[in-house]
Amino acid sequence: MDSILVTGNGPLNGQIPIAGAKNACLTLMPATLLSEEPLTLTNAPRLSDIRTMTTLLESLGAEVTRMQDGKVLAMSSHDLNNHRADYDIVRKMRASILVLGPMLAREGHAIVSLPGGCAIGARPVDLHLRALEAMGAELELKEGYVHAKAPGGLKGGIYEFPLVSVGATENALMAATLAKGTTVLKNAAREPEIVDLAQCLRRMGAQIEGEGASTITIQGVDRLGGATHPVVTDRIELGTYMLAPAICGGRVELLGGRRDLLAAFCDKLEEAGVSVEETAQGLAVERRNGRVKAVDVVTEPFPGFPTDLQAQMMALMCTAEGTAVLEEKIFENRFMHAPELIRMGANIEVHGGHATVHGVPKMKGAPVMATDLRASVSLILAGLAAEGETVVSRVYHLDRGYERVEEKLGACGAKIERITGQ
Repeated sequence: MDSILVTGNGPLNGQIPIAGAKNACLTLMPATLLSEEPLTLTNAPRLSDIRTMTTLLESLGAEVTRMQDGKVLAMSSHDLNNHRADYDIVRKMRASILVLGPMLAREGHAIVSLPGGCAIGARPVDLHLRALEAMGAELELKEGYVHAKAPGGLKGGIYEFPLVSVGATENALMAATLAKGTTVLKNAAREPEIVDLAQCLRRMGAQIEGEGASTITIQGVDRLGGATHPVVTDRIELGTYMLAPAICGGRVELLGGRRDLLAAFCDKLEEAGVSVEETAQGLAVERRNGRVKAVDVVTEPFPGFPTDLQAQMMALMCTAEGTAVLEEKIFENRFMHAPELIRMGANIEVHGGHATVHGVPKMKGAPVMATDLRASVSLILAGLAAEGETVVSRVYHLDRGYERVEEKLGACGAKIERITGQ
């Protein structure tokens, strides 16, 4: 099993290109199931999760071809020959549940295993299922699988999500494009990935209004066609690499970065004493003077502070001047990185959904273990500014969401390498 060796090496300077969004791409790929015509995605990230979704789609009869060094995905679902998404594939990644809505809408039936993924709380799929039931789906849970059917096709309806859910909004949005009549989704998620999906579906011929707001209206159509669509910039990769110069010092330009994708996050960085400047090519980040100031953070649905940047922000707060309180309101059990940061000398207290971080002048390198995707990169960030060597194990989590971390940080002067087989 691979590990990452990081040695604290001073300020970072240079440029980092930001890839297409993992979470957007994993949502866009199942959209191919809605049409017999080809769907091509450009700016696709090269990640293990993308390979897992490819395997899942191919198991259903879709064709997926990677071109241009994997940055272009050419897909076709003209001959679906299987309507069962098996546990052996689905268990590896929560986003697998997103094949349910498209298959049900186009084929009228589907059997999909309940998903797996990172261990950051229960993250139930009941919101997905309730939204599909509001469109007339008949659902039954048997032996760990969702058995879904809509013999006469899905029908438009009004559904209000009791909680904001990105995945459930995506599943319902895709299903509604082929439902008979009008579907109204209330209290819908507003994330950029939702907007990106709606734009792609519209290119395929869907009739959608309101994406990016809390109410989305979809007028069902009889069929969808093919399209070519660029995957939106990965705002979580963007925010992660913005934190690197904030932690280490120096100035890094994030190519393709957009402030509108991370406005609340950028505001917090500036409050902490970090400069965020818009450039012709993206965003440039530079720590202003010495240690950053401690700032409190509350994770919220978009446009609030992203839960997927909470672990990385905690790494920054570990060496901040003062005390910061981080409140996690999206997922329970998402402070599993705190004990590993404490091994590196951090002063952190966790009580339920709150973590209190008392900044220390310096962290020390140590052997640590990644517990989930975002925790893994938070430990790498902490290691960049720590004294001595930090070895991060179980980095298969990292490879699910970040492509070529060593190359991107190394190009800016970081001393970081992958150790194979440890």
